[in-house]
Amino acid sequence: MPVLTADDELDFLRRQVLTSRNVRGGAVVDVLLGGLNYQIEHHLFPSMPRANLRRAQPIVAAFCAERGIPYEQTGLFDSYRQALRHLHDVGAPLRAGAR
Repeated sequence: MPVLTADDELDFLRRQVLTSRNVRGGAVVDVLLGGLNYQIEHHLFPSMPRANLRRAQPIVAAFCAERGIPYEQTGLFDSYRQALRHLHDVGAPLRAGAR
């Protein structure tokens, strides 16, 4: 996901959608992640009940597609792989300095 700076001038929609990703996986993943696998919808509508995030997802995805805004979704294991890869990459300078 892109890391935004104070100089990035994005509207609320783009700021939330471009810096979030949803985790696919159906009802099992919904239960395991408490519905927060719909991060994009959660960031756009933080007070929306979690049970409704699933219903909002196709509406938000279609809205983003109409406007050419990338809407990122990934599987459960790939989401962990991406997060761990990022932590590994940003920690590389610290590991190099410890030698």
